[in-house]
Amino acid sequence: MSDAPDHPVTEMSRGRRKAAFGFIFLTAIMDITSLGIMIPVLPNLIKEMVGGDLATAAHLTGLFAIIWGMMQFIFSPIQGMLSDRFGRRPVLLVSIFGLTVDFLFMALAPTIFWLFIGRVFNGITAASFSTAGAYIADVSKPEERAKNFGMIGAAFGFGFLVGPAIGGWLTGDFVSDLIGGQNLRLPFYFAAALGLINWLYGFFILPESLPPERREPKFNWAKANPVGSLRLLSRHKDLLGLAGVAFLFNIAHSVFPSIFVLYGGHRFGWSAEDTGYVMMVVGVSNILVQALVIGRAVKLLGERGVLLAGLLSFMVALIIYGAAQTGWQFLIGVPIAALSGLIAPGLQGLMTRRVEPWEQGQLQGANSAMVGIVASFIPLVYTGILAWSVPFKNQLLLAGSPLFFAAFVIMIALVLAFKVARPQPAAG
Repeated sequence: MSDAPDHPVTEMSRGRRKAAFGFIFLTAIMDITSLGIMIPVLPNLIKEMVGGDLATAAHLTGLFAIIWGMMQFIFSPIQGMLSDRFGRRPVLLVSIFGLTVDFLFMALAPTIFWLFIGRVFNGITAASFSTAGAYIADVSKPEERAKNFGMIGAAFGFGFLVGPAIGGWLTGDFVSDLIGGQNLRLPFYFAAALGLINWLYGFFILPESLPPERREPKFNWAKANPVGSLRLLSRHKDLLGLAGVAFLFNIAHSVFPSIFVLYGGHRFGWSAEDTGYVMMVVGVSNILVQALVIGRAVKLLGERGVLLAGLLSFMVALIIYGAAQTGWQFLIGVPIAALSGLIAPGLQGLMTRRVEPWEQGQLQGANSAMVGIVASFIPLVYTGILAWSVPFKNQLLLAGSPLFFAAFVIMIALVLAFKVARPQPAAG
C-alpha cells in the first residue's frame, strides 16, 4: 500500500473522471427509480394479500420497513468492505443483478411470507449505496467531492420523485383500463426490467474506479461486520464526531417518511392527492438545490460552511413545519428545508478526506449501517409522538411535537458539527 501514489484521482484525466462520474450518476438514477416504484405499491399489495385488512396491512408494512433497515445495517458494511477488496465494479454489478432478480421474485410471490422473504433480499441487494458512495470518492478530487456527492443526491432525489410517480401510474386508471384491471404486481415487473437495463449498462460501460494497488490486501470479517465497520470511525480524527452528526441528521430527517402522510392529513386535511403534490414540490426543490446550489456554495463557504448552513436551514424549516397552522404556511418551509441538501455533501466531503483510498468502501458501509440503525427503530418513535399529540391538534407547541422533536435533534447536531467539522487535507 505504501508504494501507491499519493493522489490516485490525479492519475485519471479530467475527461475520464467526468465520464466515470456520469456512469455512476446514471446507475444511481436507475437504481433509485426502481426502488421508488415500490413506494406507493408495496403497502397496497400487502393489503391485497391479507384480504383487505387495513390494521394487519399497517402492522406488516411497518415490519417490512424495519426488516429492510436491518438488512441495510448488516450488509452495507459487508458490501463496502467487498468493494475495498475486489473493486467497486463487480460489487455494483452483483448487487444490481440481485436487485433485478428480487423484483421478479416479489412480483411472483404467492403469499405474504414469500413477499416478506423478497423484502429481506431487497434490503440486502439495495445495500450497494455504500459502494456507489465509495465510487464517487474514488473518481473525485478531494475538493470536488462535496459537489459530486450533491449531484448524486440530485440523482437520488430524481429517482424518488419519478419512481413513485411511475408506480402510481402503472396501477392507475389509464393502465388498468388498458390491461383490463388493476395489477399491483405490474410495477415490480417494470422495476425488474429497469434493473436489467441498469445491469447491462453497468456490465458494458461502467469502468472500475479502484485500481488493484489501491485495494485492501485481504477481506477482513472483523472490519466487515457492522460493529467492526463502525470502529473505523473512531480511528481517525473527528471522524466519529462527524458520524454522530450524520446519525442525528438521519434521525431528524426520518420524521418525513415516518409520519408525513398521516401528519398532513391530520393537521391540514390533505388528501392522498394533495400529499402527492406537496411531495412533488418538495422533491423538485431538493433537486434544484442539489444540482444548482451545492457546487457554488462549496466554493463560497467550503465543506464546513455548507454543512453548518444546511443544518441551520433544516432546523429553521422544521420549526416552521411544526408551527404551521395551514397547508400554505407549511409550504413556506419547503425552500428553506431544501437547503438541507447541503448537509450530506458537506459531511461526505469532510469524512472522505479523513480515510485512506482503500477505506472508502468501509466508510460508506459504516455510514449506510447507521442509516439502517435509524430505519430499524425511529419510525416507531415518530409514530408514537404523533399518536400522543393527536388530542392536542389546536395547541401549537403540542400539535407539532414530532417536527419540534426533529428540530431539537438537529440543534444538537449543529452544536456537534460546529465543534468537529474542521477542514482537513485528504488522507493518502
